[in-house]
Amino acid sequence: MGRSFEVRKASMAKTAGAKIKVYSKYGKEIYVSAKNGGSDPDMNLALKHLIAKAKKDQVPAHVIDKALDKANGGGGEDYHAARYEGFGPGGVSVIVDCLTDNGNRTFQDVRQCFVKTGAKIGGPGAVAHMFEHQAVFQFKGEDEEAVLEALMMADVDVADIELEDGVITVFAPNTEFFKAKTALTAEYPELVLDVEEITFVPQTHTAVPAEDDEKFQKFLDMLDDCDDVQQVYHNAEA
Repeated sequence: MGRSFEVRKASMAKTAGAKIKVYSKYGKEIYVSAKNGGSDPDMNLALKHLIAKAKKDQVPAHVIDKALDKANGGGGEDYHAARYEGFGPGGVSVIVDCLTDNGNRTFQDVRQCFVKTGAKIGGPGAVAHMFEHQAVFQFKGEDEEAVLEALMMADVDVADIELEDGVITVFAPNTEFFKAKTALTAEYPELVLDVEEITFVPQTHTAVPAEDDEKFQKFLDMLDDCDDVQQVYHNAEA
């Protein structure tokens, strides 16, 4: 207990132009989820969560509908997940998650982001062991013990729970996401989840030297410009 919850993810919506990229990333992810697991959110829990998350991030309904229609059409691109790991400027551990229909192109694009900023791309597992792949829920509350008891009664494998400044954060294995969310909403019907996601939580953080700060930001911006990049996780200190 007692960890400070800090998920370091590259911001993907700094400007109006960047928001269009966010819509595109959500559209691609919704399409893949619907194509692989069915387009009925009630039968595809991953899709249901993704749509809810997209709406929370103000993705227009027509973007969501277009992705679902495309999946129902049976054609379209054949995307697959790709993950790249390495060390960014300043020695920061980085995980880059992509959806691609051309693995060679995506690898070259991501590799250039590392090469052009003096960073180092590694092989599978190079830095993943420095992160915990977890389901994370965050909401306002004062009694973390009651929340823990409710989750345990629902047989949820809770990895950690903490209370800080009137905010409760629950950590669970990524495989427990839907089970944990169901237990929380059943116990607290009016609960508003400020954070509900599966993410990579860094075990430790790395301070970026002042001389590498500009280069590190350039590195994140270059990854953001890659169409196939869905999410970037890192352990840089704020």
